[in-house]
Amino acid sequence: MCIASRRESARARIEELKHAIQQEKSRVNSSDSCLFDADLNLHPLMPQPKVRRQLKGHFGKVYATHFAGNSRDLISASQDGKLIIWNGHNVMKCHSIPLRSSFVMTCAFEQSRSEFVACGGLDNLCSIYKTTQPQISQVLCELAWHDGYLSCCRFVGESRILTTSGDSNCCLWDIERRQVLATFTDHTADVMSVGLSKHNLELFATGSCDATAKLWDTRVSTCPLLSYRGHDSDINSVAFFPDGNAFGTGSDDSTCQLFDIRCRMCVNKFKSEKIVCGITSASFSHSGRLLFAGMDDFNCYGWDVSRDGMTAPPLWTLHGHENRVSCLDVCPSGECLCTGSWDKVLKLWA
Repeated sequence: MCIASRRESARARIEELKHAIQQEKSRVNSSDSCLFDADLNLHPLMPQPKVRRQLKGHFGKVYATHFAGNSRDLISASQDGKLIIWNGHNVMKCHSIPLRSSFVMTCAFEQSRSEFVACGGLDNLCSIYKTTQPQISQVLCELAWHDGYLSCCRFVGESRILTTSGDSNCCLWDIERRQVLATFTDHTADVMSVGLSKHNLELFATGSCDATAKLWDTRVSTCPLLSYRGHDSDINSVAFFPDGNAFGTGSDDSTCQLFDIRCRMCVNKFKSEKIVCGITSASFSHSGRLLFAGMDDFNCYGWDVSRDGMTAPPLWTLHGHENRVSCLDVCPSGECLCTGSWDKVLKLWA
């Protein structure tokens, strides 16, 4: 075959591929419109939740909160240098743990038996405490490896924990042996959040100041399974969708995005012209119908995931805090939402 005929054959093949791409784009756009029309058959949502409890006891900005697996207890971390374990039903303090460093940024509750809590911050350490020991204020172990602040931590079962850091790395630890099992190093800026899949504890997602979210498998630390782009600024929060097939992100670009793992793309984006501030935290309701986002404008917003987030306004606007909403979490049973703020107060909504 001469060069001229090969060139013509290649051009014809290019045109065929262009046509195939346009057909696929049309199919995807058509599927998206069907997705957002599907809410016509969904059950109506409950009325907007109200504040049912207020947890007062911190004397500094509340930076993080996390529910225990029993949906009753929760932990909060504040820059007053205290970790407080609360009973959310009777608003009582179960334990108050003084920290060596008051610059704490994250906390976590072990989900299976609720026997361990963890925290970390500008001390670059992950400190773990056992809630059942007589002297709970005595640290059980301190995990040291990171060269930057600890931005987030989450327990993986009872014996492992994931940590993310300002050094752009993520670590998986063996708690009992106090050893690093794996490091995940593909981000190019501070890693701000980690979210775990409830259906597969080997899968987790991270969000970073490099404006990307990455999906990882703990058994393959050399590179992420997938990388997701779409945000224009730092990603501050990552949360898995309840069925484990998608995850949501919240960013300083004032948007939340929903990424589907199966189609490897963003399937919904949530934005409002009235919201011009950064998103500090995000979490899904128990069913996944709602996406909650904590904001710098002192409010928490709830979007209906089944609607087009670019055209539909937030379904709920939860007012009540007097400063930025720095953290939020939905209890595992789905009965309650907890928000924490720089106004030193945590509120329970239902």
